[in-house]
Order: sequence, then structure tokens, then C-alpha cells
Amino acid sequence: MTIKRPGDGSRFLYDSFDAAHARIEANERVADERWAALDYRLQQIDQVLERLEKRIWVGVYGVAAFLLSQMAEAIIAAANK
Repeated sequence: MTIKRPGDGSRFLYDSFDAAHARIEANERVADERWAALDYRLQQIDQVLERLEKRIWVGVYGVAAFLLSQMAEAIIAAANK
């Protein structure tokens, strides 16, 4: 029994496999591009969330500073009476 190679016999035996292989490669390239786009978008979302987190902490610290200053003012006013 001999093994058929692409150079042996009819080209019609191998053309369909070549077309299927090309289609699979094209689908893999499309999938890779989609993953790259998804990764890029997720990085952008992560950066936005980090900036939002920083802004929230600045607000929290601002409220805490305001409350501490009000408490200090009340203590000073009570001490002066």
C-alpha cells in the first residue's frame, strides 16, 4: 500500500482540503483580531475605572477633611466659652 502525496494523483483529492484549511486559517486570524480588539477595549475600561477610583478617593478625603475641620471648629468654639 502506498501513501498518496499532494503531488500524486488528481488535484481534486486535495483542493477541498486546501480550501478548508485556508478557511480555518482565515477564521483563526479573525478570532485573533477580535481578541486583540477585546483586550484593547478592556485595557481602556480598566484605565477609566482607575481614574474614577482616584476621583472617588479625592472626594472621600475632601468630605473627611471638611468633617474634621467642622469638628475642630466646634471644639475651639466650645473651649472659648
